Amino acid sequence: MRLEERWQHLWTAMDKPAPSGLLPALLEAYSEPQRHYHTLQHLDECFAHLDTLRPLAEHLHEIELALWFHDSIYDVHAHDNEARSAAWADSALAGAGIAPAACARIHALIMATCHDALPASNDAQLLTDIDLAILGAEPARFAEYEHQIRAEYAHVPQDVFSRERRRILARLLARSPLFHTAAMQARLQQPARSNLQHALQ
Repeated sequence: MRLEERWQHLWTAMDKPAPSGLLPALLEAYSEPQRHYHTLQHLDECFAHLDTLRPLAEHLHEIELALWFHDSIYDVHAHDNEARSAAWADSALAGAGIAPAACARIHALIMATCHDALPASNDAQLLTDIDLAILGAEPARFAEYEHQIRAEYAHVPQDVFSRERRRILARLLARSPLFHTAAMQARLQQPARSNLQHALQ
């Protein structure tokens, strides 16, 4: 399903009109020139995983909205991208008539993509697994992902990048389990560990 079609289908399913101008703003954000991985490709891949995991969601529409916004702000020099993305979601979705309780849950889902704490809900587990699903991609796609991340940090000297990237990948490899949902553990845990081990070598 094309992203534009998915957006319209989502708002139709929620029985609400799609907010005027919001989709073009999101598509423009994910198409910014400094992005190489955190792009519409990543968004599309996230939705493809969600489509196979829909029965696991408690609040499916909220997960989908959180995915739309989770990397909507992306500045490699900043440390508050998730918070700023969540703030954009707060204002945009409240203005579109999404209930306050739902907005709060969506905010929490976006903040869970910081990946700095255990997900606090089943939906957060699902969303964070989807966000990290690239780790278990086919080797060629994982290699492309690594090149895309390097391109986003092209301003960082190679020795510094290599040291910090190894630290991040080693931390991911040490996670047990790497994925939180049983479905993603079964599907992607072994490929992800293989990809991470290969990258660290």
